[in-house]
Amino acid sequence: MNPNPSVSQEYLRNAVLTAPPEQLQLMLYDGAIRFATRGLEAIRVKDREAAFNALDRAQRIVIELSNGIRREINPELADRMSAIYSFIYRRLVDANIRQDEQAVEDALRILRYERETWLLLLEKLKQESQAACPTSQPQGSNATADHQPAFTAEG
Repeated sequence: MNPNPSVSQEYLRNAVLTAPPEQLQLMLYDGAIRFATRGLEAIRVKDREAAFNALDRAQRIVIELSNGIRREINPELADRMSAIYSFIYRRLVDANIRQDEQAVEDALRILRYERETWLLLLEKLKQESQAACPTSQPQGSNATADHQPAFTAEG
């Protein structure tokens, strides 16, 4: 337990407010995975209230991921991502209603895969950014590590 919850809440608030969009996306994946995992653990110990609360939080995060899709950038990719998020959301709802471990595991498998894919994309964008501007940073510098180029759903 954190002896001073307001400090951790303030830290989280500052992290979210200062994070670039690419990092916010990663934070959403991490949160959805964390809460879905808590929900799964609660289902396993038959704690329905804790399962409901955790899975509800995961569902809300998945909705936020879905709401962040920018269809105008790449409609085909946006539609595919929307379908994936809808599937994850439905599995989390099913898990919550039926206390179904397999449904949570299905959602977690896809969330983890999407998180890993997102990390690969961020790394690729970082490499492309560094290749495009090789003289803009000193040798060994990590100047672009915290500032990824804006993501467009074209890659």
